Amino acid sequence: MAVGPSIDELHFATEPSVDEVPGPNSRKLLERQREIDSNAVAYPRRVPIALEEARGATVRDADGNTFLDFFAGIGVLNVGHSNPYVLEGTQEQLESIAHTIDFPTEARVDLIEKLRTIAPGGLAGSSNVVFGGPSGSDAIEGSIKLAKHNTGRHGILGFEGAYHGTTAGALSLTAGKKYKKGYGPLLADAVHVPYPTRDAGAGGRDACERCLDAVKRKFEAPYGGHETPAGIWVEPIQGEGGVVVPPEGFLQGLRDIADDNDAMLIVDEIQTGLGRTGEWFATDHFDVTPDAITMAKALGGTGLPIGAMLYHEKFDTWGPGGHVGTFRGNAPAMVGGLRAIEYIESHDLLSHATALGQYLRDRLDEVAETTPELVDVRGKGLFVGAEFVDADGAPGADIVETIQTRCYENGLLVWNAGRHGNVLRLIPPLVLTREQAEVGMNILCNAIRASTTEGRN
Repeated sequence: MAVGPSIDELHFATEPSVDEVPGPNSRKLLERQREIDSNAVAYPRRVPIALEEARGATVRDADGNTFLDFFAGIGVLNVGHSNPYVLEGTQEQLESIAHTIDFPTEARVDLIEKLRTIAPGGLAGSSNVVFGGPSGSDAIEGSIKLAKHNTGRHGILGFEGAYHGTTAGALSLTAGKKYKKGYGPLLADAVHVPYPTRDAGAGGRDACERCLDAVKRKFEAPYGGHETPAGIWVEPIQGEGGVVVPPEGFLQGLRDIADDNDAMLIVDEIQTGLGRTGEWFATDHFDVTPDAITMAKALGGTGLPIGAMLYHEKFDTWGPGGHVGTFRGNAPAMVGGLRAIEYIESHDLLSHATALGQYLRDRLDEVAETTPELVDVRGKGLFVGAEFVDADGAPGADIVETIQTRCYENGLLVWNAGRHGNVLRLIPPLVLTREQAEVGMNILCNAIRASTTEGRN
């Protein structure tokens, strides 16, 4: 018997309903925010909207405009906004106890046991979980400590195009210079090597081997210039880097290099985990068992903050206090995560995400046939990227921004990604219905055609 309502019952509507955007109430709140909030605020600069309420794959602004949400809080809301089955559990937990540090609770132990069950490959049933601060960045920090503690080495290896967070250690692994500017020096023992992108011929064995060879040299070249890394940190599909799916054999090659050099393989599933790609974890697509995976975002079930790392039990060598954080016992978020997993299982959302993601990519492929600016469509499940270039073949960031604005004006929320901001990123909730997908893609495809045709005239 299915838990909670069907996915058809979760939303405000099937279609968006937009009048004036931003409306007067949104403009008022946006102005108040500009006066007193931090200059670090980013998203309202691109999509000027003041949010009031949300259900399923729909959000409503302060003026009553209803939008289809193909962004899901950067992949946080896998079972949708305000999922009743998840909310019921989190509200009950709030009324009982919310802050538990790391004392045992039913919520904590049940979530750990569930994560051990759905963990990728050989981690299933043979793993432990550690909670620290309530963010993906903290999960990465914990993984850096775990790798250094278990290997006795201090070097860390990441990839060009990577995003792992913005605390000091995580930022050292993050590749984007815009995130680091003015904040150095960070960890001096961090190195970055190429990730097999489209420009490098992603999908071809040559590109894969070149990138793996670069990794191998950092471990084995006697004059490689850096300390031998304690581990390899990799996104199984790069998110901020542009929804880049590596070729077959890449993750297995990393696994082999880590094994040959007594290093740990840590896979960042913060954006790709909990069903986003049509599998519980994107690693499952590549039949590779990492030593550890980091999680956050969708783990809180309904947007509640929680970060965690799951790792093979043989690496559980640190003692009490080996990794801590005041908010490592967010019991409502733990209930939310457990209930989100149960909802995904009960409604077969892994298969749904696989089929619906293929539909989104098929629609984009159809547009690409007559749109030379749309040069690549990629992804797995409901993790979709569409890459654009301008008439000269240069990264088309302006095109993506124009598409995004047109979508917003017509009731669809989408975002960008990519090293040059020229990738349209679609990460809707897994509860998006087929009818909503069709409506949203009609809006998006029309926006692409209008924006690219305009650029040619």
